[in-house]
Amino acid sequence: MELSASRTIAADRAAVWAALNDAEALKACIPGCEELTGSPEEGFSAVVKQKVGPVKATFKGEVTLSDVVPLESYTISGEGKGGVAGFAKGGAQVSLSDADGGGTELQYVVNAKVGGKIAQLGSRLIDSFASKMADQFFERFQARLEGTDQPETETTA
Repeated sequence: MELSASRTIAADRAAVWAALNDAEALKACIPGCEELTGSPEEGFSAVVKQKVGPVKATFKGEVTLSDVVPLESYTISGEGKGGVAGFAKGGAQVSLSDADGGGTELQYVVNAKVGGKIAQLGSRLIDSFASKMADQFFERFQARLEGTDQPETETTA
């Protein structure tokens, strides 16, 4: 499955780039993230709890950054295993540019693949869930950078 979108964030490119590379900022923005440690140079380890339809799982995985062009773009790749629930793996190409009228335009293209019990739920449910996860992450990310933090909401599909 592939998702793509863009957002205009009312912050300068350096601030957006710094947040995209900060474990604490990312942890706060990833729905269901219980733990995120590491660094952009060495990669991140994550623990994320999610419920997709009737399947609830704790995913443990690794995330790495590649093709890094400071203040402009990078590719983020990861894989998480959720025990009997299955696995999820994928990546995103993230790019930043100056937005018309100020701020930063953040564009992303996400590719994801799931297997195991989760994959048996059907592509419509999985696609809907993945889209909600991406939207929630970028809404939280934008709110954090613009100083309008929103209350926590749980993602379910």
